[in-house]
Amino acid sequence: MAALSISNVADAELALSAPLNSAEAIYRANLDMKRFHQEVVRVVLLDSQLRCITKVDIARGTVNESLAAPREIFRPAIIHSAFAFALIHNHPSGESTPSQADLQLTRRVAAAAEILQINFLDHVIVGRGYFSFQEAGVLGCQF
Repeated sequence: MAALSISNVADAELALSAPLNSAEAIYRANLDMKRFHQEVVRVVLLDSQLRCITKVDIARGTVNESLAAPREIFRPAIIHSAFAFALIHNHPSGESTPSQADLQLTRRVAAAAEILQINFLDHVIVGRGYFSFQEAGVLGCQF
């Protein structure tokens, strides 16, 4: 189990060295979230080349819920002058299907990103695999 966890961290670090220009790249850069036993909401801030500036864990929740408001998500994006960002959270159950609350948060963040003129690339749910709101057609922007 420890070797698998170390492997996920190493894979995530390697993925961060390349542009995060797809849902799969974002997922790979956040594989460490698979080992979390509670929901964590994270924002990955990107420069104009879609390379990671930093990752910020916004909220920690319970085994099946985490609350994050758009203001907490955008604060680091504004502070770091991010060109773009991706929102990531995990489902400790391993199931990556989004909840209704996940969908509502994604829509609220997308509306706020448009107003603030910060590119919202994707919201990715990490489970055994991943779910991408971009790939599902919920977000209008393209990588």
